[in-house]
Amino acid sequence: MSLTVDIRKNLSDGNRKFELDVQFEFSGEFQVLYGPSGAGKSLTLRALAGLLKPDSGKISFANTVYFDSSSKKYIPPQKRNLGYVPQSYGLFPHLTVRKNIEFGLNKFFRFTTSQKDKETVSHLMNLFEIEETSESYPKHLSGGQKQRVAIARALARDPKILLLDEPFAALHTDLRQKMREELKSLRNKISMPILLISHDPKDLEYFGTTALYMEDGKIISNRS
Repeated sequence: MSLTVDIRKNLSDGNRKFELDVQFEFSGEFQVLYGPSGAGKSLTLRALAGLLKPDSGKISFANTVYFDSSSKKYIPPQKRNLGYVPQSYGLFPHLTVRKNIEFGLNKFFRFTTSQKDKETVSHLMNLFEIEETSESYPKHLSGGQKQRVAIARALARDPKILLLDEPFAALHTDLRQKMREELKSLRNKISMPILLISHDPKDLEYFGTTALYMEDGKIISNRS
């Protein structure tokens, strides 16, 4: 299965204009989209997740087309089988850890939660070792705990690919290394491709992978 991206998007903010023009294909287990801040990495991930609609192009994964300007096809975020974790983690402050993960099931607004849903949430909390925080609210969690909850929520939908936007940027130096180790461990527990964006060369060094290098809205090259 491969993720194929060929998109263009023109954006403007006052006097500043920015053109996103991205083409790449990802068919491995782990890929880093690397580049300086402002290169367009987060915009690219938002487009993949369906939160930013390109002006033209195509996005597809395996046999599913998420966006195709030529046929005017656009699948909204909630119907894409992609797990997306924003840099800010996007946890709901008024929901407990358990309820945040339940929200990822896309069934939160039902009056009851099925036994299968409860088992899914319990499994994810066990996988990420956050059972003891199940009734806690985000404001009482550490940075590492917030990240675990956010990834668990993304996985609740049983996605086909996991998209991580600067997952270590909000963490202090020591915790960054610990969470790198946890993510590497997670790769061995789940069988799905992971696309991670970063501007930190230590991420490339740790994960020992090649990277798609991005600059000024374009993929410049593959780098080791």
